[in-house]
Amino acid sequence: MHIWVDADACPAVIKDILYRVAERTQINVTLVANQLMRVPGSRFIRALQVPAGADAADAEIVERVSQGDIVVTGDIPLASLVLEKGGLPLNPRGDWYTKDTIAQQLTMRAFMEELRGSGVDTGGPPAFSQADRQNFANALDRQLARVKSQAGPR
Repeated sequence: MHIWVDADACPAVIKDILYRVAERTQINVTLVANQLMRVPGSRFIRALQVPAGADAADAEIVERVSQGDIVVTGDIPLASLVLEKGGLPLNPRGDWYTKDTIAQQLTMRAFMEELRGSGVDTGGPPAFSQADRQNFANALDRQLARVKSQAGPR
């Protein structure tokens, strides 16, 4: 298992949680971004800089993700592609994207883009909260415990 992070828009507090998870579980975490990123010195954590471009980080993640890998992203189209490859996309607010919900989320995203394109102020997402941070940590911990229990004792 590997954890991939769509890092350009990932909140710093989520990255900090992932750094601690990488050390505690010894699972590799790779942050993918268009810009140079500083990450803690660890054999389990690395940053991968991709060329500038609208979806360069997304394309790199999709190319590298394997079945069962976790991908942390708030990007719904990326989450859809990850699901197609058997990956497990997790929103930084702690919500898992699933095959059952992704079509509705893509439709809502397109609708909101259409509204914005016609001049309607749709506002932005709510501020990232302590509850969001806790939801993310809990969702990730539950999934990692599930994987560990399926793997059995070492």
